[in-house]
Amino acid sequence: MAKGREQAAPDAVLTRIGQVVMLHHAGDREEARDRFLGLWAEIGEHGDPLHRCTLAHYLADTQDDPGDELAWDLRALTAAEEITQDPLADPHEHEGALAARALYPSLHLNLADDYDRLGHREAARLHLRRARGAAESLAPDRYGEGVRAAIGRLERRLDGAGRGSDGPDRPGGWPRPPRQRP
Repeated sequence: MAKGREQAAPDAVLTRIGQVVMLHHAGDREEARDRFLGLWAEIGEHGDPLHRCTLAHYLADTQDDPGDELAWDLRALTAAEEITQDPLADPHEHEGALAARALYPSLHLNLADDYDRLGHREAARLHLRRARGAAESLAPDRYGEGVRAAIGRLERRLDGAGRGSDGPDRPGGWPRPPRQRP
């Protein structure tokens, strides 16, 4: 190929994850969960951390049980930290480091929501603060604004939790923050 026209080959695993995300967004949650679990079996607990982070992040959305959702969100955060906190890796050289850093606001937001729905308000507030801090580095684009808006909604929900407002166990319930990708 001519210089300047070279492109990295698309990542087949991330492409497959994206296809299942579209299936999930189209409303087939159970099929999406089954396909995500099949991908997880292929990738394995020790597979590429960017693949594990991305897959676990979206697999959490397909869970029916809040505890299971929390477990997948924690796997996603652990994989992201593997990428971004490796002292031997230069973040500018590791192709997944920037993508993982861009996911931190959403990862922490989702964990805050998980902990809140499970009744662990202090853990929820801790992750919400981390989400807010990480969101400062997001661009003022659709993704960044969407994450910041979801953080604001969850902050208001947590602030209202101590004042007798509807909660996850009450008739009005609470909407969940959106899962977004950069």
